[in-house]
Amino acid sequence: MKLHELQPVPGAIKQRKRVGRGTGSGMGKTSGRGHKGQNSRSGGGVRPGFEGGQTPLFKRLPKRGFTNIHRIEYETVNLEQLNVFIEGTKVDSKKLIKQGLIKKNAKRIKILGNGKLNKKLKVVAHKFSKSAEKGILEAGGSIEVI
Repeated sequence: MKLHELQPVPGAIKQRKRVGRGTGSGMGKTSGRGHKGQNSRSGGGVRPGFEGGQTPLFKRLPKRGFTNIHRIEYETVNLEQLNVFIEGTKVDSKKLIKQGLIKKNAKRIKILGNGKLNKKLKVVAHKFSKSAEKGILEAGGSIEVI
């Protein structure tokens, strides 16, 4: 078999429906839209979620909870992720972004204690979990809260 001999499996390609091409086609005159009414017109039909005037489902369902506008979001970094840095480095937000450990638009950073830190680092962040603090100090490093 050669490249120019390749063709789709029989039945894989279906002829598209050509509407409005005469009565003999079976899809002429009204083009399968029936007579009159909202759906027969161009641009016709109802918006998503419309239930014919009945109160729609999204309005019938109860509303729960609220969004706390004062919530503070933290980008989290685990101890084991800090092992990518060279010993003695001061690890701050710029270095974490450069390494790809946090997003560029991160407002606040929290260091979590998952894993083990094998290097002596000076870590600068907004918050530390107790286990992270302990892990950094055990490795001979230091912490600085912004």
